[in-house]
Formats: sequence, structure tokens, C-alpha cells
Amino acid sequence: MILGAILWRSVLLAMLWCILAEGNVDSWGVGAISTALALAASLAVLPVGAIRFSPLGLVFFLIYFISKSFRAGVRVALLAVQPRLDIHPGIETVSLRLPNGVGRVILINTINLLPGTLVLGLNASTLQLHVLDMRSSIEGEIRIAEKRIGKMLGLSLDQS
Repeated sequence: MILGAILWRSVLLAMLWCILAEGNVDSWGVGAISTALALAASLAVLPVGAIRFSPLGLVFFLIYFISKSFRAGVRVALLAVQPRLDIHPGIETVSLRLPNGVGRVILINTINLLPGTLVLGLNASTLQLHVLDMRSSIEGEIRIAEKRIGKMLGLSLDQS
């Protein structure tokens, strides 16, 4: 189990290096050292067994994220080219159901990467967001993202 997780992370990090180096074989000396250091950091930050990662959950999360990014990007682009800017920006506070840890980090990064939203702050159980259009259902979108991330990481959500 532990050896398999270490091997899986090593392969992913080596693939990442290959992508960054654009397949240049001459860089593998530095790549091997970088991959080993990244693996050590990865194991220190997120020990094996800390989460139950689901590859199928990752696929569903990526489909969700890419589709949401595309739709939100088109919406923001359409707003930008309209002669009359029809936005209703504001600050919204949303309670979180994901437990502290990597799930919340992924949620915050996901929200920040979606056009039209920006995380302003996080405390023990709430997230403060700036949104371009307060008419949209931000809390509903957060719940969907939490559910996808929870399934991907094998986390149970608080029902509060």
C-alpha cells in the first residue's frame, strides 16, 4: 500500500517533469533530483493514507471543473463586451462543509480559477467571496464543488 502510493506519486511527478522539460532527455539529471525532492516534500506535507484518493472522482471533478471554467469564461467574456455592463458585484459569505485540510485548499483554488469569483478570506467554517454577479447561486455552486472534491478525496462533508 505505502510502496504503491510512493510509486504512484513518483510517476506523476516524473510525468510533470517531462511535461515541464518538453520531453528533453538532457534534463533528466536535474529532473531526477527535482522529482525526488518533490516526492519527499509531497510525503512530508501529505503522508500516505491521509486521504483516500479516487481516480474516478478525479475524472468527474475535472469534467466539472473544465465545463464550469468554460461556461463561466464565456459568461464573463459576454459581460465584458456588452455596451452596458450588467453586473451586480458583491461580497458573499458561505459556510463550508469540507473538513480542514487538502479538500479546502483544492476548493479555494478551484473557486479562484473560475472566472467571476475570488476568495477574499477563510475562517474556521466560512468562506468570504467576491463575485461579479450576486444574482447567481454562489452557495449552490460551492456545494456542488464541495461534493465533487469530497468524492475525489474520500472525505465526508459536514451536514451543518
